[in-house]
Amino acid sequence: MKLLHVAVAALNQTPLDWEGNRENILTAIEKAKNEKASLLCLPELCISGYGCEDAFHSPHVQKTAQKFLLEIVPQTQGIIVTLGLPLFFRGALYNMVCLVADGEILGFVGKQNLAGDGLYYEPRWFKRWPAGVQSKIKLFGESYPIGDLIFECGDICIGFEICEDAWIANRPGGKLARQGVDLILNPSASHFAFGKKTVYEQLVVEGSRAFHVGYLFASLLGNESGRTIYDGGTLIASAGELLARGRRFSFEEVVITTATLDIDLIRMQRSQTGSFQPIVSKQPETTVTSDFDFPVENIRQEPAPQPTWETSACLKEEEFARAVALGMFDYMRKSYSRGFVLSLSGGADSTAVAALVDVMVKLALNELGLEKFRAVLGYIQELATANTAKEIVNVLLTTAYQATKNSSQTTRNAAKQIADAVGSTHYEFDVEEIVQGYTTIVGKALGRNLTWHQDDIALQNIQARSRAPSVWMLANINGALLVSTSNRSEAAVGYATMDGDTSGGLSPIAGIDKAFLRKWLVWLEKEGVDSLERLPDLGVVNCQQPTAELRPQDSGQTDESDLMPYEIIDSIERLAVRDRKSPLEIYHWMCRRFEQFSQDQMALWIERFFQLWCRNQWKRERYAPSFHLDDESLDPKSWCRFPILSGGYNHELEELHRYVSLQKSRSEKVSS
Repeated sequence: MKLLHVAVAALNQTPLDWEGNRENILTAIEKAKNEKASLLCLPELCISGYGCEDAFHSPHVQKTAQKFLLEIVPQTQGIIVTLGLPLFFRGALYNMVCLVADGEILGFVGKQNLAGDGLYYEPRWFKRWPAGVQSKIKLFGESYPIGDLIFECGDICIGFEICEDAWIANRPGGKLARQGVDLILNPSASHFAFGKKTVYEQLVVEGSRAFHVGYLFASLLGNESGRTIYDGGTLIASAGELLARGRRFSFEEVVITTATLDIDLIRMQRSQTGSFQPIVSKQPETTVTSDFDFPVENIRQEPAPQPTWETSACLKEEEFARAVALGMFDYMRKSYSRGFVLSLSGGADSTAVAALVDVMVKLALNELGLEKFRAVLGYIQELATANTAKEIVNVLLTTAYQATKNSSQTTRNAAKQIADAVGSTHYEFDVEEIVQGYTTIVGKALGRNLTWHQDDIALQNIQARSRAPSVWMLANINGALLVSTSNRSEAAVGYATMDGDTSGGLSPIAGIDKAFLRKWLVWLEKEGVDSLERLPDLGVVNCQQPTAELRPQDSGQTDESDLMPYEIIDSIERLAVRDRKSPLEIYHWMCRRFEQFSQDQMALWIERFFQLWCRNQWKRERYAPSFHLDDESLDPKSWCRFPILSGGYNHELEELHRYVSLQKSRSEKVSS
């Protein structure tokens, strides 16, 4: 048997953090060597960082990436390593992987298929490398092969699929298999989304089976550049069997996963199939040879089982908690913020953010331990005397309940109870005098008193806006990050006050709908994140009906009475935004789905949704950065673009009205 011990790494990189990225790469190489791995596959664009965006166009960035490549290469003695970087060649910029073996550059492989949908804008920066094309590039005074290459290292044949290459129908892996490769390496930067883990596991496992190869999938980890979260789900598969999977949502900066491949078995299985007709005569220029020879290993291991929570019936709740907690942790430390400031209203949204900070601290503390946790956040000196999770939250989270005369004792008590439960530094402010001051100033200028009958929206919004300056002041005093609390359902219809509850530098829950958020809080109260204690105090929030508490209490204001049921908002939003259905198409679907509501009522809700959606794009443009969690994101800077000015679906809504009127007329004729 020829057994080959290989490794894949998840790296928590940062765009343009050249020294930090290099240190993570070198740590991964050292760890792989310590694990006696002969080959290490690292993530895509790991030298520069994947999320450099338009900085990729800077010649300085391209030259610096080459400089750091040259610094890393000598550290690869005794191992083969993939190193990703942007590379300029003959008038175009390419997303490249450099294969390095035993301290020498073997060549550069170009990404053939660029991701240009959803979160991805690769065609803005890179050109796709055409299949079957090879050339030479001169770097560092030497000439190296570049292009669509395979590599023969000793007697092991290696090919590449780079991230998006594996997600298309006609994958490069098919051609590589016919060329007899033993290993396919996939340096990737594939973002986290709910349920996506199953998809990329299928791509890897089925790729290894269909192509009869060992397949190595490396991934980024953490919040790399602000909006996108990477789960670090590295994978190693062989001939249809998943041999190893990396730990997801780790708070470590480098996570190594290893497995042993039976190369003789892979080759024998390939020789026995009639699926592929081998390419007997290879074009000489497509193959790069190296005298690096893999040692024969005697390491064997059973496939690693998944953690219990990965197979839980509440996987989405677990993934949400772990993904957003890791995203917030990285956002805080990479921006050198000294924690978070939160306007804690006693309602579901702000409570969810406070709970996420609590989960963040506990998960990071459990994995890193106290001393390493302190070391990672070494710029926050106050952590030196914090020894428990609650004491750490007290340092990192400041909350403030800001009352007006329309605030209730229920929410005041709830905010205090939640703050005590998680351990935040908590304040209570009364902003009624500020609200009245603005109201008096404007009323005097207008020459009349402002009334709820005539000035409802203005009187509501001034309360939310009057709360922003004090929490911004706390954030400035603490050197902390102000977090806003609007959710995706509110963003869809603009049910948020700009420069009020939208104020902040990060919007952690803007990527998730209100219905799921409420469900998640109940889950956190009754079950909790795996390995962590439940938060039973959440019951004081979960029993409430969501309300902005901006009108007088005797008005009985609730969010759903202002808008429509959140379940209706979320369903219309998915059909309109994710599925791109017209108002009339949505009407047909919604009437079948929600038979308990009248067709007239449903038509009114659909009209209201589209009117509010179109009027409030300007608000979505101004939201603080949020995390991408699924294919229903409304973030116009990363996923869902919509014009700020538009026709407002007037034509389509008229079509809906005509249809509803016609149906009503027909129904009346039948009845008579």
